Amino acid sequence: MIINSARFLISAPSESKCPTDDRHEYAFIGRSNVGKSSLINMLLGRKDLAKTSSTPGKTMLINHFIVNDEWALVDLPGYGYAARSKADRAKLDKMIKDYILNRRQMTNLFLLVDSRHAPQRIDMEFMDWLGENGVPFSLVFTKLDKLSSTAAKKATEVYLSSLLERWEELPPVFRTSSEDRRGRDAILDYIDEMNKLPLE
Repeated sequence: MIINSARFLISAPSESKCPTDDRHEYAFIGRSNVGKSSLINMLLGRKDLAKTSSTPGKTMLINHFIVNDEWALVDLPGYGYAARSKADRAKLDKMIKDYILNRRQMTNLFLLVDSRHAPQRIDMEFMDWLGENGVPFSLVFTKLDKLSSTAAKKATEVYLSSLLERWEELPPVFRTSSEDRRGRDAILDYIDEMNKLPLE
């Protein structure tokens, strides 16, 4: 897929305030500081469309971007940022889950995990929740440029092996780097194929 255009549309405070059109939507989510904004900018070929920050937990709204005037990329708030208040965490948790469970246009959820870290409990529990609710999702390893090719291969294999201890089969898996654009074509081609399917 060639990205001809990408523009910000809206920041919604809740699922009910999201656009009412019938575009396919692809949502991106992950723990704070997983490299989500950098990955989105890399995919869309823009340097600062999604706002990156050295401060984790910057995204607090459901951000919609329209791509090629055909489909939407949705930047969801990161989860698990301990510095937020309990009330803020509860509010974000409800916002995220309401969107994931109720948004008819959401065709796939891309769940980002940092390839440098062993499986984190919060990520595993989130994946279990997605599975229990029948949410279509893909697993995206980020920051692979930070590891040697051997270390990257081993880290991702160990991670996927741990998933198979809990799951009968794996979701689609993408290995990415925002620095060297690794995984960009694979993700965009996957979205291109999903765009051909009718919205349910």
